[in-house]
Amino acid sequence: GDEAAAELADTSISSLKEVQDKSFEEVRLPADVLAEAQQAWTAFISSASSREAAGEAIYAALFDSAPSLQSLFKTPRSVMAMRFMNGLNSIISAAGSPTALKVQVETLGFQHLDLEVTVPRVV
Repeated sequence: GDEAAAELADTSISSLKEVQDKSFEEVRLPADVLAEAQQAWTAFISSASSREAAGEAIYAALFDSAPSLQSLFKTPRSVMAMRFMNGLNSIISAAGSPTALKVQVETLGFQHLDLEVTVPRVV
């Protein structure tokens, strides 16, 4: 019963900690993980002086952690910052619906088909 469901949820969450490049399945997040992600996102947005500032913070954090990716971005920083912000917001908003989340992630994937997105670049 509950123990089997908890074990299945643990297995599901652990599989999400690795890049999945062989299959593309719907993801059903456990309620506590979903709630925590949404609360963290809301807190992040609230802590920023504006949506633009939040986007800039995401942009800066991404490039601080992966400077090699910077050369892949040809769009002006302010535009990319808002794209990051809007993209993450869409993902967080859709996270409670496996079908909607898959559509969001699939759309994001299609927007990156012209780039060589590989597992080593992502992790």
